[in-house]
Amino acid sequence: MGGFILTVVIAIVFGGIINSLMAGKIKGGVAEAAIAGLVGAWIGAYMPYFSSFGPKVLDIAIIPSAIGATIAVLILSFLSLVAQKSS
Repeated sequence: MGGFILTVVIAIVFGGIINSLMAGKIKGGVAEAAIAGLVGAWIGAYMPYFSSFGPKVLDIAIIPSAIGATIAVLILSFLSLVAQKSS
């Protein structure tokens, strides 16, 4: 349970950071960025290949989790930007 909570915290932190850097390009704001960050953090933390490097806290690989959350939120912001320009 502690590992899941840590993954959620990482997702919220990195989702909020990327959302603030993108200056409102994500339509759903911090909540939507945190959900995308959760997906990316989950991929980074729990997938066998990615979770094999970096320090672990509560059996969660911190660096791959942070990288996954960042990439997922950046992809979401790119897709939001494309959707805004097409409409």
